[in-house]
Amino acid sequence: MNELDLLGWDARWASAFAALDEPELFAARVVFEHGRFYEMSTGVGTISAVSAGSLRHAAGSSAELPTVGDFVALRPAQAGTGKLATIRQVLPRRSRFSRRAAGKTDVEQVVAANVDTVFLMMGHDGDFNLRRIERYLAMAFASGARPIVVLNKADLATDLAARVQSVNATAAAMPVLSTDLTQPDGARPLLPFIEPRKTIALLGSSGVGKSTLLNLLAGSEMARTGATDARTGRGRHTTTRAQLFALPGGALVIDTPGLRELQLWDAGEGVDAAFPDVAVAASACRFGDCRHRDEPDCAVRAALTSGVLTADRYDSWLKLHTELASARPRRGPRR
Repeated sequence: MNELDLLGWDARWASAFAALDEPELFAARVVFEHGRFYEMSTGVGTISAVSAGSLRHAAGSSAELPTVGDFVALRPAQAGTGKLATIRQVLPRRSRFSRRAAGKTDVEQVVAANVDTVFLMMGHDGDFNLRRIERYLAMAFASGARPIVVLNKADLATDLAARVQSVNATAAAMPVLSTDLTQPDGARPLLPFIEPRKTIALLGSSGVGKSTLLNLLAGSEMARTGATDARTGRGRHTTTRAQLFALPGGALVIDTPGLRELQLWDAGEGVDAAFPDVAVAASACRFGDCRHRDEPDCAVRAALTSGVLTADRYDSWLKLHTELASARPRRGPRR
């Protein structure tokens, strides 16, 4: 095992790197991004780097530029020049958690790359929202990573069992775990899903406890956390940019900023995976291109009428597919 192996490097990435056939290059993983500047880990230390002009020029969009979690090929800086190492190539991504960037522009934002497991975090407090969990799940399934729903602040739930049951009915058979991260052993339910050399991304609203979880898992303050707001009962947001951390046990964690807006990007298959009840019903529709609105012999509408499918689930599924369909004509193919 070499030093990069500790960051999740394996034979597949080594093969992709070797195929570049440029002996002067070396590999590293992006741990932090700030505009055109990056902090990289080589497994034995960190270095600063910038994207090469040729890489920026060849990129079809900003989503193809390096992001936290990427493995990249670097050209070392020449000694004595004062320049930084340059990122020449982003190695093929195994997964990418993307959303439509906040604002009016129709742009993909890659939140994290090469993630094995996504902890989709939501509070048992005023943050709780079943429809948002469905949206998180759709994006996670589309990313290629394994989603796990983490319901934090269990001490604030008035009926914990009923709350967890409602999420289990929504979570497409994915694990649903409750935590109270104010307790020293509050992260215990998550430990079976944390493995050496595997990467976990923490995703959720501001103040849900992502940085608190990271610090509990690390046994030290790796990320700054804010005190609870007495007016809202929510933790104050402190993480402003995604960052990758190595835990003492060998697992890797990407802490991300709170997602104020969570608009889907190229997540059609993810929506279907997040709504298996709708997908099963749709497979029995008379027409293959059924829109599940007012077409004859629509099995989805029949399931809705019979009560097999709830109105909330149908409305949520329809809203997400409508959102995707309205944006699709403005986008090119995903690269």
